[in-house]
Amino acid sequence: MPFPVQNGHHGVMTDLVPPMKAAKRDFGTLQTARIVAEGLAAFESAPSDSEKAECLAQVILRCFDDYYARSRQIPWLAKRAFEDRDWPKAIALSHERIAIFSLSVNKASALIGQKMGDTTRLGNLWQWVEGRVRISMGRRYEADLALAYLASIRRQVHQDRWIPIPYDFAPAPHQKKSFLLRLTANGPVSPELIEEILIVPDIQAPFADLAGDAKRVAARINDELGITPRRPLGWIEVIKGGFYRNRGAYIVGAAKVGEEVTPFSLALLHRDAGVEVDAVILREATLRHVFSSTLANFHVTVVEYHELVDYLFSLMPTRPRGMHYSTVGYNHVGKLAVMQQLEAGLAKSDEVLSHAPGPRGSVAIGFTSPAAQYVLKVIRDTPTDQYKWGHFEGVESVLGKYRSVHEKNRSGSMLDNIIYSNITLPAEMFGPELLAEILEKSSTTVSRRRGQLFFKHLIVQRKLIPVPLYLESCTREEAEMVVIRLGQCIRNNAATNVFNKDLDGRNYGVSTLRFVYLFDYDAVEVLTDVKVRTNADRIDGEEDIPDWFFEEGSIFLPEEIEAHLRLPDRGLRRLFREAHGELLTLEYWVRMQEMLRQGRVPRVRTYPRACQLNREQIAANLTLTL
Repeated sequence: MPFPVQNGHHGVMTDLVPPMKAAKRDFGTLQTARIVAEGLAAFESAPSDSEKAECLAQVILRCFDDYYARSRQIPWLAKRAFEDRDWPKAIALSHERIAIFSLSVNKASALIGQKMGDTTRLGNLWQWVEGRVRISMGRRYEADLALAYLASIRRQVHQDRWIPIPYDFAPAPHQKKSFLLRLTANGPVSPELIEEILIVPDIQAPFADLAGDAKRVAARINDELGITPRRPLGWIEVIKGGFYRNRGAYIVGAAKVGEEVTPFSLALLHRDAGVEVDAVILREATLRHVFSSTLANFHVTVVEYHELVDYLFSLMPTRPRGMHYSTVGYNHVGKLAVMQQLEAGLAKSDEVLSHAPGPRGSVAIGFTSPAAQYVLKVIRDTPTDQYKWGHFEGVESVLGKYRSVHEKNRSGSMLDNIIYSNITLPAEMFGPELLAEILEKSSTTVSRRRGQLFFKHLIVQRKLIPVPLYLESCTREEAEMVVIRLGQCIRNNAATNVFNKDLDGRNYGVSTLRFVYLFDYDAVEVLTDVKVRTNADRIDGEEDIPDWFFEEGSIFLPEEIEAHLRLPDRGLRRLFREAHGELLTLEYWVRMQEMLRQGRVPRVRTYPRACQLNREQIAANLTLTL
């Protein structure tokens, strides 16, 4: 029977791709072990410390080059996967792109540390090593990434602290905006102009109906932007490359009509009949949603990542620059940008970090400032008395859940995390009450060192308003929209084998675009590992203990969802039942588990139905069949 799975953003159903195997941590595409072994053999035979430093610098540079070459290959491999309709390959590439920086660093630092043993001696060499890496990188464009790689190696070998890389040089720039193609016009958008745009990514697969798509796209743009002979299109510019993620591809740019410049994007799908334009995106808010950090990273066939981020920031200026870096796959550059932005914002606003709005977490201490765009978290040594789950498995177990979300091919209903290790922040950034709680309740991972706080771990997420807090002050119409999207968020996460056993509404947040996301992960489980049971079949007044009570593992009673969500009034609870009543049934969750065990992977659509080009086909896109 048809089984609908709704997308967490717009209530859009998803469909399925064939089964895929879970990605392995070691993808077999890097040569780190061989490079380090060869380099350390030369290190041992080097007669002087300066020559040993040169050997070690070359090991690190060669390992970085090996990583960077593979990282730059992946966008073009993702393009090929789109052309070949190889969706499992596309998803595997997403996992690999996120993992290989850390995979390379971990292998290299472990081998270096094991071989050299005496870290005191290594510390005496490290200044020479770092100087040689900087000289060798010279004016190479990716020098910032190489220095991030070097710092990660140093931090692991020395168990050193995380510090932003001091940039005393600028990367060699590419020709300004060489990655942009601008097409001028002096009238309405023509199908011929759209055809020129559609061939820009050089997709080596036939379009199902290129001329027809071009005609429909041109008509949609003219209509939505009000383009007429009297109000002509000035130009359309597009990035000379494709943006690839999961089953989709995007062309991204901007259009100028009169004195107004608006974002412009075309969403492409590759169906059985060929490539087709599925949607036309002409609003900044919608494009920002497509680039959300709640989704997997894009693979972009553009080399100039600094200029690319600058351009994306100009199209979506409300998204922090660090998030733009992360969205296009440069997570480690994004980490630097996020921390620099946070420190600069606090200095400018003359604010300090204090407890995040809403109830205090039982597992994590969350903190932020009014001007900050982020919430920071540190895990408590032990949970508070409000902890619901019996035995606490420890800080590392919770961090593992946050890391798994970052590495997951996110479906659009979970916030991404940035996790810093061994990072030092000025104590003056923290309000006195927060500072006292962190030092007392997270003393195994946070310590004070003179005027600094040293964090063994620090989690950073985009700021959201917890759902109960949002519902206290919003309009009735906004409250109803958020309640519906809360159910969609739960559905969307379930479709990607994610189950939040703590369905308390305080673990879900509302974004500035009024979408709802799960942001607290200490109670996240794999849905197929959860035992779904029910008391709905029990007779009223029956006092016997149900059989499931004695089962081990995570037990979930769907009929209790509504009570756990803590919706504040009867009308909103009734709305949730009307919109998402099947979430309260055993049958829904059992069918979802069966589908996931078959290895099926849902397709996620990240734009509203109104953007779709052929609205007659929308209904056909919404239903999946087992």
